[in-house]
Amino acid sequence: MRQDPRLTRLTELADLIRDQRLEALRQANQRRQATEALIAGLEAPPAQDIPPLVAARAELAYQVWAERRRQDLARQLAQNIEACRMAQAEARLAFGRSQVLGRLKDKT
Repeated sequence: MRQDPRLTRLTELADLIRDQRLEALRQANQRRQATEALIAGLEAPPAQDIPPLVAARAELAYQVWAERRRQDLARQLAQNIEACRMAQAEARLAFGRSQVLGRLKDKT
C-alpha cells in the first residue's frame, strides 16, 4: 500500500513543530535559571577592607538597593516560571501530535 504524501508531509511538519516547541521550552528554562542566578548573586559578603562606619553605610545602601532588585527579579522569576509552564504544555502537545502521526504513518 502506498503512503499518502499528505500524511508524510503532515508528520514532517509535526516533527518540526515538536522540535521548535522543545527549543522554546529549553530557552524558557534557561531564562528562568538565569533569573535564579541573578537572585542568588545578590547575596554579597560585607566589605572587610574599609572602616566600620563606612562599611555599615555601604551595607545599608546596598541592602536597600538589593531589596528593590530582589522584588523586581521575583516578579521576573514568576513570569519566567509561568512561561516555562506554558512552554512545557505546548511541547507536550506537540510531542503527542508528532507521536500519533508517526504511528499512523508507520501503519500505512
